[in-house]
Amino acid sequence: MQISLSGRAAIVTGGSKGLGYAIATRFAQSGADVAIAARGREALDRAVKEIAAQAKGRVIGVAGDVALPADIKRIHDEALAAFGKIDIVVNNAGTSRNGTFETIPDEVWREDLDQKLFAAIRLTRFAWPGMKQRRWGRVINVLNIGAKAPRQGSAPTTISRAAGMALTKVLSHEGAPHGILVNAMLVGFIESDQHVQRAKKEGIALSDYIDRRTKDIPLRRIGKAEEFANLACFLASDAASYIAGTAINVDGGHSPVV
Repeated sequence: MQISLSGRAAIVTGGSKGLGYAIATRFAQSGADVAIAARGREALDRAVKEIAAQAKGRVIGVAGDVALPADIKRIHDEALAAFGKIDIVVNNAGTSRNGTFETIPDEVWREDLDQKLFAAIRLTRFAWPGMKQRRWGRVINVLNIGAKAPRQGSAPTTISRAAGMALTKVLSHEGAPHGILVNAMLVGFIESDQHVQRAKKEGIALSDYIDRRTKDIPLRRIGKAEEFANLACFLASDAASYIAGTAINVDGGHSPVV
């Protein structure tokens, strides 16, 4: 299936590396104008240059922290000024923070919810009226499989991600009559820099870390960022015109919950 996003304009948060970078690249290759947002200017500029080299549309970078309301507004406003509209929002920014319940202070809960849940709420709220007016829009919330199957010691991440899944369902009902389709993609064990860092922290080789993590995955391998991005591109396109309110696991079959 040939997917085209020609004529569409997208914002991808956390777009300078990892899954966000892969999504932004796939969108740009498919013809969309893409604004990528990230905190670090150096990584952002490098990502824009690399993505633009293979893009069919325009690519811009906006430095900002999605945990800050003023930065969210600026990210939206700069993308809107550059492209004239926002058709697609990918709420991808966020790190994985885990701990046992009694060790997590209020400030960590607030930071996690601001970076993940409230960032998605705020950016979507800015783009929503234009999508309604044009009667076409796509919102993709990037969560993780813990949103459906949280385990002990996985707070606050799985809590904020579960709230993101509820947000997805609410928005899907409100958006569908206006041509706005809202879905979530739930990350399993997929290639990213965070796994490299975790292997280093544990003092083991990356290959050993991957072997240990993949033994319970039916596909017996780590996922590729490009595989994740392919689904995002499909959900952002006209080809996904009857998909709304879903939370799709991208995990090689790992999650115990469908």
